[in-house]
Amino acid sequence: MTVAEIVTKASNVGIVVPAFNIPYLPMMSATVQALRDTNSFGLIMVARLEWVKFEAHSIEAVAAEFRRVGDPQHTRLHLDHVPAIDEDNLRVDYVADITRALAAGYESVMVDGSRLSLAENIAATRQIVGLAHARGVLVEGELGAVMGHESGPLPPYEELFASGKGFTDPQEAARFVRETGVDWLSVAVGSIHGAISAAARTQKKVEARLNIEHLEKLRLATGVPLVLHGGTGIRKEYVMQAIRHGIAKINIATATRQPYERLVSESVARAQQAVYDAAVRVIREDLEAEGTVRLLK
Repeated sequence: MTVAEIVTKASNVGIVVPAFNIPYLPMMSATVQALRDTNSFGLIMVARLEWVKFEAHSIEAVAAEFRRVGDPQHTRLHLDHVPAIDEDNLRVDYVADITRALAAGYESVMVDGSRLSLAENIAATRQIVGLAHARGVLVEGELGAVMGHESGPLPPYEELFASGKGFTDPQEAARFVRETGVDWLSVAVGSIHGAISAAARTQKKVEARLNIEHLEKLRLATGVPLVLHGGTGIRKEYVMQAIRHGIAKINIATATRQPYERLVSESVARAQQAVYDAAVRVIREDLEAEGTVRLLK
């Protein structure tokens, strides 16, 4: 099956595809093994900040490692956040990065125009959809503000959640999907990204909640599989409800990155084991996604 068929079927039957970020290349083999041993399907992915600010090295290096250790029965390769404007408010040549990923064999890509105006985000995403669909590659867009990667401290979480600041607007989402032709949409309904600054990246994430009523409005408005970024640290009851209300893909980064970083200076093998253990726990306990290969056939 193609990754398009897999994620669409997950959305239709009410299960979720976990997507694991790889900020350090040795994490990949452990993550793939976790998917294999739980008979689950998940995506392996890299975001721009992970080759700029961590040690994923490059789009091509991640693709090469995936060709070495990937297992097409259990996983495919996805390009995560390539922003039009990055977390430091700098313009990014996102077309060049995504073009490189298309050449390297990624089966799905994400363009993040969420820091642009709505019209600019639509135009940027539509451009990438044209490039990617010509190669048979899926596109994920983002609308709304999933915070956490910005420089400086976040406002108090409860203040953010209560205000709905940055939440994806359903009417805008309907227009966005209609005018871009995007395949998947990342939405903001209460989750936050893990901090990436050197000072904060080891800290425990805030326990987030999700506005399920708002998510259901987005599901009805868009008609495409929805994506939840910042998947680590969300209360489980909200995650399970979100899966029933349109979330077909959940991004996981902090849950596997932090165990790796804690142990890698002692032993790469011990760090890889920690990644494996964390990924298995996420699949089995946090997402209840064990055995999904069987369900997605």
